[in-house]
Amino acid sequence: MQGQPASAADLLMAQFLAWVAGGTHDYAEAMEAWRSSCPRLSIWEDAIGDGLIRIDGSGARRMAEARVVLTPQGRARLGGVGGPGDHAPSAPQPAGAALASCP
Repeated sequence: MQGQPASAADLLMAQFLAWVAGGTHDYAEAMEAWRSSCPRLSIWEDAIGDGLIRIDGSGARRMAEARVVLTPQGRARLGGVGGPGDHAPSAPQPAGAALASCP
């Protein structure tokens, strides 16, 4: 698929991975920021299913406190977005507001 423009889902996935990589986020925060009622924009489910993120429950007393972290595959995918000179914004914005309507 090289040379083709990125789809909206690819761009949202890159934004999501940059958000996860940009700081420490627990499960509850990730669910609040990245929930979507649109079945065509299942960024959270796709990231888990593709092995790009994982839920790290070590030290958490409840699921909501578990950390959301990138896997090696997630870091590799994030590093490949846009080429070596393209950096994620310093404070990526959660897509929740952008996903209010389904395309």
